[in-house]
Formats: sequence, structure tokens, C-alpha cells
Amino acid sequence: MKPIAIFQHVISDGPAYFAHWLIQAGLPYEVFHLYAGDAVPADISAYSGLGIMGGPMSVNDGLPYQAGQLDAIRRAVELDIPVIGHCLGGQLMSKALGGTVDASPNVEIGWSDLRLEAEVGARWFLGRRQLRQFQWHGESFSIPPGARRIVVGELCPNQAFVVGEKHLAMQFHCEVNEEKVRAWLHNDRQELISQSPGVQQADAILPTLAADVANSQRIAADIYAEWVKGLRY
Repeated sequence: MKPIAIFQHVISDGPAYFAHWLIQAGLPYEVFHLYAGDAVPADISAYSGLGIMGGPMSVNDGLPYQAGQLDAIRRAVELDIPVIGHCLGGQLMSKALGGTVDASPNVEIGWSDLRLEAEVGARWFLGRRQLRQFQWHGESFSIPPGARRIVVGELCPNQAFVVGEKHLAMQFHCEVNEEKVRAWLHNDRQELISQSPGVQQADAILPTLAADVANSQRIAADIYAEWVKGLRY
């Protein structure tokens, strides 16, 4: 069985619940620690799927490995190897496929209530209409040509899109666990000074964190279960 390739951009934004779910499902994966000098794989066809994590950088920064990532995304889509992007990962998917990434209408940090917009997206969320997901972003993606927006938010409209039947880009972080959220709130607390209406403070997030993460992971489990149906073994 071919492993799933996972691109990780910073040490603090690993696959978290995504990796946990894959282990529970018995699916092999390989993490490429791009921040530590790992190279983007030259042959994406050696992998059954491609998962892309988040990070504080911009897709417009022109970092040395970004061109290779964009090529890998385009090649995976061409080969019908499923791609799933979390936050920055979704933004990379948009740019690779002809979209743009710019400042978000509102910075979002914390939990936001999103809604399913298109029937084509119902299978990814088992028909849920309301989705509560964790956010930490200052930029957002456009919907690239040929893609379909399936999740919309009030403060940042473009929250998820699909390309074909197998490829999903998300602006939100469905992969979070408690450890990741607590680490972000501690290590990146300077970002909480934003006056955006989409920014929640730690004292608003922490009291219900366990319950909110459990709910988020139930949604994430459905997303991942649908995504792995398309893996190219």
C-alpha cells in the first residue's frame, strides 16, 4: 500500500488528529518536514494521497519549497491522487489551481460557525448543515476555476471548496486537538491583539475546549473517511 504524503510547514502545525485518524484506520503516511529541509517528493505518484497542513507563512512568500508544492498539487490532481488542504494547505491548493490568496475579509482566530452551501458537499459532512470549526488565519483563498465552494462563513466567506470528486481544500483547521490549540494560544498569543470580530481570546476558548475539540473531531472523522475513499493504492 502506498503511503499518504503529508506536507508540514512548521513544527507547531503538525497533522495532529489527521495523523491519529490515519493510524486508527491502518493507513500509512509519511510526513515531509519542509521547515527542517525535507524536499518535496519528486514523484507524487509514489503516494496514495496528499495532505497539506497549515502554517503562519503566506503562499505568496515565494519560499524555496513552495514552487515544488504547487507542482505536486497540480500533478496529484492530474493523476487523480486525492489532495486535502488544511488552512495554508487549502490556500496552496487554490493558488496551484489558478486561484488567488489575499488578506482575509476578517482575521479569524477561534471557533466559528460555518454552514454547508452546496449539495455537492453534503457527502463530506454527512449532510450536516452547521459546522463549528477552529480558525487561525489572516489570509483566505479564492475559489479556483472549475472548483465548487461547499462551505461558507459569515466573516470569511470562502471556507471550503472541492475539485472533482476527490480533492478538498479547507480554510479551517479540522485537524486540531487540545494540545495544538493550547500551544498556539500560548506561543502565538501576540496575534490575539487583533481587533477583528473574528478573533476570540484565550479565556473564551479554553473553558469549553475539550467539548469543542471533540465535536470538531467528529466532523473531521467524517471528512477524512470520505477523503480516503479516493486513495490511489
